[in-house]
Amino acid sequence: MYKSFDKKRAMRVKYVRALEKFVKAAINILKRADFDFERFEERMKKNANALKKVDPVVLDSTYTKSLEDFANLVLQTVDTNKDNSEDKREILLKSANALEKLKANSSYKKEKHPKKIFEDGY
Repeated sequence: MYKSFDKKRAMRVKYVRALEKFVKAAINILKRADFDFERFEERMKKNANALKKVDPVVLDSTYTKSLEDFANLVLQTVDTNKDNSEDKREILLKSANALEKLKANSSYKKEKHPKKIFEDGY
């Protein structure tokens, strides 16, 4: 009983880590000052091969779903053969920033002294 659950969990972790690795590489290349779309396409196709080796799993979290959506957007952008490379970069950067914002908002930090906020001197 527990072995199948552990196997599913391991497959999920593998898939999420592969997605994060792919997305992180894409974002790093997109944010470079010397961005070249042809090199970007080449690297993403190479990284897509590593991503295809991992079996896809159904994801529940909003962050992991958006990771998967961004990876699919990158792969779609690389596969299309249009000349608007600067427009493609802008679209990818916008969704990458939204993804990073989602990740930052998901981390929660507890207030150390919550009662001091409402102290108004009375």
